[in-house]
Amino acid sequence: MTEAAERFFEALPSRAPDVLGGLADGTLQIDLGDEHSTEHWLVRMRPGFVQVSRGRGPADAIWYSSAALFDRLVTGEAQGVAAVLRNESTFSGNVVLFLAFRRFFPDPPGTRDPRETARRAAGRLR
Repeated sequence: MTEAAERFFEALPSRAPDVLGGLADGTLQIDLGDEHSTEHWLVRMRPGFVQVSRGRGPADAIWYSSAALFDRLVTGEAQGVAAVLRNESTFSGNVVLFLAFRRFFPDPPGTRDPRETARRAAGRLR
C-alpha cells in the first residue's frame, strides 16, 4: 500500500459530510492488488458518514483495482468509472455505492468547473 492511498483512506471520515449525499447507504469492499498480494478495505457509508477498516467482510458491493491504478485515482490522474468501463478494474454489487465513493477522488489536474469559467467570461464581457 502506498502512502498516498493510506492518506486517502484516513481522510475519508472527515470528508464524508461534504461528499456523501442521501443515496449512499451500505458497505463497499475495496480490494487493491499487486503481483503478490491483495489488501482489503471495508468502507461503510451512509449519508454524511464513513467508517473505514481493513479487512474483508459482508459487503453490499466489491470493487477490485490494482494498487497502481488506485494511486492514479487518488491523485486525479485516472477516473474510476472509465477504469471500470475499460475493464482495468471490476465492480459487482450495489452500483450506487461505487458512484458515491468515486466522489471522494479528486478531479484531474487542471480541471475547471465550467460554471466558474462562464462566470469569469461574463464578468469580462460587461
